[in-house]
Amino acid sequence: MNELSAVQPRKFWMRWRVRIGYPVAVLYWLLAKPTHHWIAMGAAVAGFGILIRAIAAGHLSKDRELATSGPYARTRNPLYLGSAFIAAGFAIAGHSWWAGGLIVIYFVVFYYAVMRNEAEDLHARFGIVFDEYAAKVPLFLPDFFGSGHMTPTDIKSRQAFSWQLYRRNREYKALVGTIATLAVVWLRMWLERRYGY
Repeated sequence: MNELSAVQPRKFWMRWRVRIGYPVAVLYWLLAKPTHHWIAMGAAVAGFGILIRAIAAGHLSKDRELATSGPYARTRNPLYLGSAFIAAGFAIAGHSWWAGGLIVIYFVVFYYAVMRNEAEDLHARFGIVFDEYAAKVPLFLPDFFGSGHMTPTDIKSRQAFSWQLYRRNREYKALVGTIATLAVVWLRMWLERRYGY
């Protein structure tokens, strides 16, 4: 696959992921029936997702080298794994099967496609190095106990978490966005209780 044909599907999924994300968010908000208890539970799950993303961001040198250290030794997409926990946290906080189902469907449809497109991009960029890595490390769900994960000799010398990479990747935006979203969910609960909205 040439570079142009690899970029086109990725642009499509990225563009529509954002465009469809807005009405999905509005529908989620309208369908949600949050309570203090469910918001707290959802925040805990989302917080775990933020932690996963933060650790992954500290090992990711975008467009420079293939990340294989830290959580990248167990899953090729720890950032999206973290996003899955954040999405699950929102689904829980919303305390509605309809709202939660909407979030799950959106995540599965778009993020699976994005992960596949990014794998094609990494294959085009790193070739056999990526192919060998992909043969050992699963696309999404971490391999903690199997024999397929990266061994210490497979992992590059840069193994330590880097705050500099965390800041360069602007991962703090995920934290801010998660807090803001949970605040909007809390607002939905407050409006429901005060005005029956």
